[in-house]
Amino acid sequence: MQNIIFRGPVNSLSFGNVTYNLLREMYRKQMNVAIFPIGDNLSFEAYDKIDEEFKNWVVSSVQNRFHIAKKDWPTLTQWHLNGAELRISPRQYLYTFYEVDQPTLIEKAIVDLQDKVIFSSKHAESKFKSAGCHNTCSIPIGFDEDFVKTDKTYLPNKIHFGLMGKFEKRKNTSAIIKAWAKKYGNNYDYQLSCCISNPFFKPEQMQQLLHQTLEGKSYGNINFLPYLKTNSEVNEFLNAIDIDLTGLSGAEGWNLPAFNATCLGKWSIVLNHTSHKDWANNKNCILVEPEGSTPIYDGSFFQEGQPFNQGNMNYIGEEKMINAFEESESFCGKLNKNGVKLTKEFTYKDTLEKLIKQIDE
Repeated sequence: MQNIIFRGPVNSLSFGNVTYNLLREMYRKQMNVAIFPIGDNLSFEAYDKIDEEFKNWVVSSVQNRFHIAKKDWPTLTQWHLNGAELRISPRQYLYTFYEVDQPTLIEKAIVDLQDKVIFSSKHAESKFKSAGCHNTCSIPIGFDEDFVKTDKTYLPNKIHFGLMGKFEKRKNTSAIIKAWAKKYGNNYDYQLSCCISNPFFKPEQMQQLLHQTLEGKSYGNINFLPYLKTNSEVNEFLNAIDIDLTGLSGAEGWNLPAFNATCLGKWSIVLNHTSHKDWANNKNCILVEPEGSTPIYDGSFFQEGQPFNQGNMNYIGEEKMINAFEESESFCGKLNKNGVKLTKEFTYKDTLEKLIKQIDE
């Protein structure tokens, strides 16, 4: 297959990063692509290493999409289940991410509307197959080649922990910071850098959440970074830390920060659940078993009784979290060789080839 209609966001968020990498592989394969950007806009701000010819190809494929697209071309949509019901051509394939465990009637109906739904994780595929949706499979995403080791020295004589991703209950953001502050707060042999701004919260809301998390206390060795606009800045952040804590999230469709940190040879503390099981093991990360599950609802992004995103997230208590912090100290300064191997095991070239195979079938 060399002709395709593609729908997906081109922006700096996680879905945008996946779109960017899939389109780059389509460009390299010299495919004919009619791009229908979700949101009707293109934002390349995060991709400061972008090849200009590739960028021009994307722009042209968007501007000329109605001239390029043919009715008999398949459509590949990379988006949430919510919003995937729209169809451009008769054949539609959805590539999506799912974190929870209780597919709703509407989610199942949208899956059934597609020719095939390809999830990013075996966990998601299994939940929908158990719910009676058999037009499903799973294909993992790849490592973004724009992330590279810098081999710089950042904070010598300290153990540097990092936490990245939107401030969210699902990601255990507050619980992780509280546990770390309890164990290491104001101990300057240790540093915690947090890149956790949430674009859906106003600045004053974020400040209130951080104030509540730290219970009004001040810690000189906890650093809250502003939103990082470019992948080069993200690359510096991932290279600067020794131990990643993002893997302690309670539910994930992949977990790009933890995965990328691991691929760069860092050590991530990872809860053994959902999509983590597709790439994390006890040889390439500090694997921790969840202690149970708890409802995922937070009143903002996950609301009980809604037609989408219903169910549970995985739970880990403060004591077990702190034990994992302590265990991770012995890994500081050691290259995660098995983590680096993931860059060869998971590539976007392979992701695209597998997606094409599913569509051609």
